[in-house]
Amino acid sequence: MIVRGNLSFSAKLIRLDVKLKFEVQKTKRISDAGMAPFARGKKGGPSSFKNQKNANGFSSTKAPQRNIFNSTRVESPTREISDVEDRDPEESESNVEEASSDVSSGEEEEVKPAVKPYNSLLQALNAGTQRDQPPRKKRKVEILTVLNDAKEEIGNAISSTNKQSDRDIDIVEELEEGGNLVSEDVQDVDELDDEENDVSAYQMHFEAPSEDSLSESISHAIANQWTVHKASYENGYKALLSIPQDSGILSRKKLTVVRNLQELQLKHKLEDSAKRLLPDLGSFDGLLASSIYAYQDLLFVDRSHQNADDLRALVSLHAINHVLKTRDRVLRNNARLAKQSAEDDLQLRDQGFTRPKVLILLPTRQSCVRYAETIIKIVEPEQQENKKRFQDSYTQSDDYFSEDKPVDFRELFAGNDDDMFRLGMKFTRKTVKFFAQFYNSDIIYASPLGLRMAIGAEGAKKQDHDFLSSIEVVLVDQADALLMQNWEHVQYIFEHLNRQPKETHGCDFSRVRNWYLDGNAKHLRQTIILSAFNTPELNGLFNSQMRNVAGKVKLSSDFYDGAFLDLGLEIKQTFSRYESPNPLTDPDSRFKYFTSAIVPSLVKSTRNACTGGQGVLVFVPSYMDFIRVRNYLVTSSSTQNVSFGSISEYTPVKEVMRARSHFFSGRHSILLYTGRAHHFRRYRLRGVRRIVMYSLPENPVFYKEIVGGYLSASVAEGTLNPGEATVRIAFSKWDALKTERIVGTQRLALMLGEKGGDTFEFT
Repeated sequence: MIVRGNLSFSAKLIRLDVKLKFEVQKTKRISDAGMAPFARGKKGGPSSFKNQKNANGFSSTKAPQRNIFNSTRVESPTREISDVEDRDPEESESNVEEASSDVSSGEEEEVKPAVKPYNSLLQALNAGTQRDQPPRKKRKVEILTVLNDAKEEIGNAISSTNKQSDRDIDIVEELEEGGNLVSEDVQDVDELDDEENDVSAYQMHFEAPSEDSLSESISHAIANQWTVHKASYENGYKALLSIPQDSGILSRKKLTVVRNLQELQLKHKLEDSAKRLLPDLGSFDGLLASSIYAYQDLLFVDRSHQNADDLRALVSLHAINHVLKTRDRVLRNNARLAKQSAEDDLQLRDQGFTRPKVLILLPTRQSCVRYAETIIKIVEPEQQENKKRFQDSYTQSDDYFSEDKPVDFRELFAGNDDDMFRLGMKFTRKTVKFFAQFYNSDIIYASPLGLRMAIGAEGAKKQDHDFLSSIEVVLVDQADALLMQNWEHVQYIFEHLNRQPKETHGCDFSRVRNWYLDGNAKHLRQTIILSAFNTPELNGLFNSQMRNVAGKVKLSSDFYDGAFLDLGLEIKQTFSRYESPNPLTDPDSRFKYFTSAIVPSLVKSTRNACTGGQGVLVFVPSYMDFIRVRNYLVTSSSTQNVSFGSISEYTPVKEVMRARSHFFSGRHSILLYTGRAHHFRRYRLRGVRRIVMYSLPENPVFYKEIVGGYLSASVAEGTLNPGEATVRIAFSKWDALKTERIVGTQRLALMLGEKGGDTFEFT
């Protein structure tokens, strides 16, 4: 037998062959699914994108593994963790191999190649070997020949299935019409709203400002010169309104609560639908509407599943109202130009470079379904083109996670949770068309990943972002969920909004508004961001990309009680503040404090333990910090006797089961656990006795689930006395936003003050 290292050559060949068969089966499964949407925890969707100019007019480039275009979803084997997470961890370890074999056996039943390379390989290895005789050496060339034949067969299968999987379920085979509504019928112009007496916010924002006043406001916005007004409201919200200094544009210096729908000045055809959708504008809806319908930028950081429907209805009504008002104006001017004589010299500037006017960024296909259905309810079209295709591609009724998942988890991941999609929607007088070509669309729905794939890589020859050149309203919903995907995609999209187009796309430049031609469209674009909480990333977007001449508003809760008050258990919680002079060096300062102040106490408690396990859960929100901490525990001499496990968003199911089992049984004293793993999985970890938070989670719900949920479960099982449960948290002054949500507004000032000390204990 030929031996290579510690593994026999024949064993290596068998493992390689099994691996190659698995690749064939995985690729075949993707192809048979008809490019089915991503399932949470499964790697699905398009396996590659050819270098081609597709029907949406954008370049799709083949994405190598683990590059910036990979799905932001958690990639793990095909078996869903929810199937096994309810088992006792002591049973899980013995079932690891069984679970792995279940996956393999299920796949083997699906793919049955005519030639079985595995059997051929075994025959080649066993040929000539007789019983009761020592195996004689086989010629290496014979084995390699069989292996090469198997690899060639498998390679051909992968190549053929890859060609089928290149099909994108969102691809649109439609020609670009060119121009803005040039193909629309100009008949029935009398049905359009009267624009002579139009004093709506649309008119005042896009048409009324003079070039001098607009130029002055833009210059102040570029220079970041804002006049700031603060206000508090009876419904518990506080607003921060910023307006360009000495703005000549009509802008309110104080947000006023809208009391009825008439104040919104909607299109006449939308009024009845608005009354059904929003029968009563309360203080919450009225406060948001005062900013949204005034075309001011808005960052709202108190979104929840309770107010999600109202928010969706409010912004959807605004989006379709904007689209229809834009369409009315263009069609009316088309009719005027059709009737003009040779002597008339009409200067009608009512358009942008391209047709799309609204961009809606969402985390999943199911969230796109909710928005599309809301807009359909508002418009009530006589005909819906491609509706069946939309339902087949975007809707999914089966939920494959257990029923004990929390409400926010269900809202985000229920239904089709694919995070790679893009969809154009076109409106005509009586029809709504799904899957419209981007340049023929009025509204574009997309996930950050899907839209970045559509744009293409920076510097690519076929990069196309012209369809974003005339976007006038941007809506980002569930921004907190997008933060858990890949925020760089969102930043990339905003950087490519309202750029000058590279091609004309049939544009009539004589009708393009002057501020488009001057490159100032981004200063009249309205951006609306809805999130469950505020973060430094959202503040960065608010400061850098939201520079609307009409002003911008940050609306948040006026007071936080503190998430640690609602744990259901009296737990000693110690907050330790470390010095961090600069936010850029804060990760280094945090790591230094963790290794010097927290790790020694963990090592000491482990050495002094009478039993095997200490049950210390170390929660690390950032994956980069997780890698850093894990490497330190592996390489440091001070932790060489500490047994630990780790669970991240990239940990395979088999290893997750083993880590949970060892942690519960005490074989691992410490378990590292990442924030994104908890976001995507919400594991129910058992055996937790102490918790160390490397940093606080941005989402206060996570704090309740990890601290209150895990420790309460240990107390309920009788493995932990209530008085022994402890939590230690490291924080700095740069963590003010998330610390406020955990400890409350009133306690935050004391904890960040220099005179209050650096250690704070709560029970």
